[in-house]
Amino acid sequence: MRYAVLITGPAGAGKSTFTGAFLNHLRLAKRTAHLVNLDPAASPTSFEFEPVIDIKDLVSLEDVMNELEYGPNGGLVYCFEYLMQNMDWLEEELGGYEDDYLIFDCPGQIELYTHHPFLPTLVQHLTRMNIRVSATYLIESQFMEDRYKFFSGVLSAMSAMVNLEIPWINIMSKMDLVTASTEDQSGGARNGVRRRKDIARYLDPDPLLLATRRGQEGNTSNPRFHALNQAIVQLIEDHPLVSFLPLDLTNPDSLETVISHIDFTMQYGEDEEPKEPHDLDEGDFQDLE
Repeated sequence: MRYAVLITGPAGAGKSTFTGAFLNHLRLAKRTAHLVNLDPAASPTSFEFEPVIDIKDLVSLEDVMNELEYGPNGGLVYCFEYLMQNMDWLEEELGGYEDDYLIFDCPGQIELYTHHPFLPTLVQHLTRMNIRVSATYLIESQFMEDRYKFFSGVLSAMSAMVNLEIPWINIMSKMDLVTASTEDQSGGARNGVRRRKDIARYLDPDPLLLATRRGQEGNTSNPRFHALNQAIVQLIEDHPLVSFLPLDLTNPDSLETVISHIDFTMQYGEDEEPKEPHDLDEGDFQDLE
């Protein structure tokens, strides 16, 4: 049985860094794992491990921009549409890997996950090849410093989950950047840090973080803004699809926990139960209360 994990999420979320750590962990565990690069703009220096399959061998963003005079976003869409027209190339490349773990490093353009048909088409092809597929969606911990930015990430993750309809793990990356502190009365964090009990409200998103009373903040005096917030709160409450596993790549246990959950979603080693994340009250964050 072959397994494929799509590493998705916005630019800057740490997808390539996580992919490298993921591959290194699997190889240290004597598991056969390979990198598949699906980013036609990726620099060779961005990979810790050399891809065994690289979309740039078929089409590169640089060539598309130079030859067709497309911009970066239009060029990226063209690259994926070109790949969709040449899926036989990818199937042939994948044909040589049996009983392997394939990690697909994807680009950071959100629209590819939320409404473009490329990734659903890719998943259909992989499934037809008898490859078990799952996905991870990363957002970085700094999203917690702006609750509106954070909930835009939650909605993007929700949209991607609905679009792909495959086993899914959401990851809050770069948790090593989070330290503890007290929270100010407006709900923000002093000095860019938060307490552990506040972090828990983001890992399992609490819609009340977004709920505001009219006039509570300067921007919310607009009743339309208030109504929009309430509608988003209701949507998240009615469809509680998104929760996050914390990922701190400086902590081997954190990485092992995330990989255990990914394995479980794909039924890799079906008799194994996923390890649970450390309770935040007993975790590695130092509470400065």
